[in-house]
Amino acid sequence: MQPTDEVLDDEVLDEAEGADSFDEVEEFDPFEGMSDEELDALCDEDESLAGFGDVEPGFRSGFVALVGRPNAGKSTLLNACYGKKVAITSPVAQTTRRRMRAVVNRPGYQLVFVDTPGIHKPKDGLGSELNKSALFELNDVDVVAFLIDATKPIGRGDAWVAERVKNARSKKVLVLTKADEADPAQVMEQLKAAHELMEYDDEIVTSSVKNFNVDAFIETVAHFLPEGPRWFPEDMGTDASDETLVAEFVREKVLRRTRDEIPHSVGVICDALEQTKKVLRVHATIYVEREGQKGIIIGKGGEMIKHIGIDARRDLERIFGTQVFLELDVKVKAGWRDDEAQIRRFGYNAED
Repeated sequence: MQPTDEVLDDEVLDEAEGADSFDEVEEFDPFEGMSDEELDALCDEDESLAGFGDVEPGFRSGFVALVGRPNAGKSTLLNACYGKKVAITSPVAQTTRRRMRAVVNRPGYQLVFVDTPGIHKPKDGLGSELNKSALFELNDVDVVAFLIDATKPIGRGDAWVAERVKNARSKKVLVLTKADEADPAQVMEQLKAAHELMEYDDEIVTSSVKNFNVDAFIETVAHFLPEGPRWFPEDMGTDASDETLVAEFVREKVLRRTRDEIPHSVGVICDALEQTKKVLRVHATIYVEREGQKGIIIGKGGEMIKHIGIDARRDLERIFGTQVFLELDVKVKAGWRDDEAQIRRFGYNAED
C-alpha cells in the first residue's frame, strides 16, 4: 500500500544505453519546461500520497482483508465494525461480488477494512473473477482476518482457503463468527479444527449480530498495524461510489425476495442519479439470464418489483439522507456470467 519509489524515465534510460556510465549522461531536469500550474499540481499529488492531514507521532494505519468461504459473515462483520450498514448481506452464497473498503477511525490509528467475495469452487466466469478478486487482497494488506463460521463443520473448502491465507505475507488473525448460534462446546471444537489448518498470529470469537467482541476484534487487528499516514479523510466512510451503492442495495433486495437460481443470475447497474432540490431521482436496471427469471422478478401484476423497489428505497434514503425516487427496469442478458465483457460492465471483475 506504500507509494512506490520513482524510477528513471524510459527516455533517460535510452540515452544511457550507449554510455560507459551514468556520469556521461547529460544531466536531466524532470521539471524543465513545466508551468507554475503544473508544478503546483505535482506538489498537490505528492501531498496526497503522504496521507490526509497531520497525524501524531506513533499514529498507525493499515488495511485488513476479511476473507473466508461464502456466508462466513464477512459483510456482516464489516458493517458491525463500521457502525452502520454499507455492505449488503443475505442468506444467499456469493452475495458479495465487489471489493468494498470501509474506514474505521479511532484515536491513534485508522483501519481500512476490505470486504471480499467468498472464496469458493467457481462454476462460471463470474465465480472465477470473484475468486481472483478475493485472493488478490491477501498480499496487498497488513492483516488477513480469516473468518470461519462457528456453526458449520470445517471442510475442504476451508482448508483450500487456509492454504492461500497461509502463504500470504500479512499477519493472520482467526475469526470465529456467529458465536451466538453455537454452544460453547461447538465453539471450542471449531477452534481446535481451525488450528489444524494453519497457525495464526492471534484469534478471536465474535458475533456481529449481537455485537459480541466486535470492538475487541478491531483492537486485535489494530495491534498489527504499522506506523503510517491517514490513508483516507476522517469523514470518508467507504470508497464505494453512489452508483455502486445503488446497484448493490437493489441487488440485495432481489436476493432477499427471490429464491432458487434467480439470485446468482442477477446483476444490477445504476443508470442515472439526479439530485434535485427535494428528491434524488435514481434509475437502475436489473439484469437476468432468462425470460422466466424476468417474469419472477416483475411478479404478478408487478407486485414483486414493487416490493423490491420499496425495500431498496428505504435503505437508499438512509444512506443518502434524502428522499429518493427509484425507478427500476428488468432486462434479459443471456449468459452474462460467462461473458468477460459483461462481467466487467457490471463491475464484478477482479481488476475493480
